[in-house]
Amino acid sequence: MDGNSSMPTSLDLNSEASCDIESVSPQKRCQEAFQKRQEAACFEKNIPLPEQHCNYDECLFPAKIANYSKALPHDQLAQVDLCAYQAMTDALTTGDPEKFEVIPLGGIVKLSDPQAAYAFEMAGPDSHHLGMIAPPDFSSACLASEMAELYWQSLCRDVPFSEYDTNALIQAAATDLTSFSCFRGPKIDKKVTPKTLFRLDVPGDLRGPYMSQFLWKDIPFGATTITQRYRTPVAGIDFMTEYAEWLNIQNGFVPTNALQYSAEPHYIYNGRALGEYVHRDFSFQAVLNACLILLSFGTEALALSNPYLHSATQIGFATFGSPHILDFVVRSARVALEAAWFQKFLVHRRLRPEEFGGCVQNRQTGAADYPINPELLNSPVVIDVFNKYGTYLLPQAYPEGCPTHPAYPSGHATIAGAGVTILKAFFKECFVLPAPVVASSDGVTLLPYSGSPLTVGEELNKLAVNIAMGRNFAGIHWRTDNSAGMKLGETVAIRILQDYRNTYNEDFSGFAITKFDGTTVII
Repeated sequence: MDGNSSMPTSLDLNSEASCDIESVSPQKRCQEAFQKRQEAACFEKNIPLPEQHCNYDECLFPAKIANYSKALPHDQLAQVDLCAYQAMTDALTTGDPEKFEVIPLGGIVKLSDPQAAYAFEMAGPDSHHLGMIAPPDFSSACLASEMAELYWQSLCRDVPFSEYDTNALIQAAATDLTSFSCFRGPKIDKKVTPKTLFRLDVPGDLRGPYMSQFLWKDIPFGATTITQRYRTPVAGIDFMTEYAEWLNIQNGFVPTNALQYSAEPHYIYNGRALGEYVHRDFSFQAVLNACLILLSFGTEALALSNPYLHSATQIGFATFGSPHILDFVVRSARVALEAAWFQKFLVHRRLRPEEFGGCVQNRQTGAADYPINPELLNSPVVIDVFNKYGTYLLPQAYPEGCPTHPAYPSGHATIAGAGVTILKAFFKECFVLPAPVVASSDGVTLLPYSGSPLTVGEELNKLAVNIAMGRNFAGIHWRTDNSAGMKLGETVAIRILQDYRNTYNEDFSGFAITKFDGTTVII
């Protein structure tokens, strides 16, 4: 051994000595691991089961006009074939995989993963162990106001966010929505204004530009940097405004039209660009990008509870470092989707806005006498849409319209709610974002933003709102799909953090999170 007397001259392969120097025996470690998993499972099991509330429209309307039925066969009024609808609910009620395979479809487009409503999870809450408030019912003033908002969003798709304060169409939308008795969007002095229009009432969403910094700032991505300029559809081209095309798509046929794109990519600068971002994104794209941006700010942006901030000898990595944070952001997405899918298919089966638009069309043309709230029918936006398109259908930003699963809650909103909640747990919410920007009115460049400071917590909230409301700009979700979905995702994230809270060896004081309602929770 070259004179190195400290090294052994032979290795005893029969020695019973272990190379494991941990503080407990492998047997005890195995028992502790089992105990922690058991404690997490018992914690989840012992949380009281929520009551699942729906709006009972499915019982109230035998023709199922108030429920989701896209991709099933329909008659000329777009009323669903009741045998097909019953087959779908029979499959959902039993959970029998074979019954899902015999649901009658109206065309070639398939339903989007209804069996995910029955999936189990190994960490975080079980999807059936989470509840939501019921969405507004078909004839309510609240739903009327949400549909009016969607009509306005379709008309305002091409208005740059930077011009909201001065645009006449934006002002008309704000004035009209103020007149509704049950509009639930944020207001100033009891009025919807250009500064509150198409936003949600969460901390930070009314501060600064419409778009979150996390959808504009460059993204550090390994050895490269991604500039957030995206392919944007050509202005002024909307879809599903002709009844025959609309009905074919309800029956599950593919659209005959296609998107046309601008020659150059743009920063997200209006509702159409935002709608296209959430058309092509992968499930957790926005929150993953936000995580990468936040990690680039270094330790100054980390939450004060991070146990390695003041360590003299260590830094975080697999725990409380970037792999840990990235993993939690991504893993929360699937749990959030499962929670959303349970509510979508097994509880609410809420109709999509495009389906409601068909009801408005048939009501206004005298083809049917649906009980639509008069606050909507008396709104000037209904006439504006008809004058522009020749029908009362809700103009869609996507040729195919909505995906083939029910509306409530929004999957995008639920994922965003979960992801930003995870990020608020690991990063300092009061950290001021450096060098804020705003997109130019044509979306070609980014300009310096010189308004009030923008903080991590508030811009993460705004990110969740942007992702959710982008789907509304496209015409495929309701306002309450978003607000309820974000809260559902928030609960998913909190429960994941709770399940892992006692798995760390570090001296850790816990996660602190400001929720979407402005209250603080300590985990």
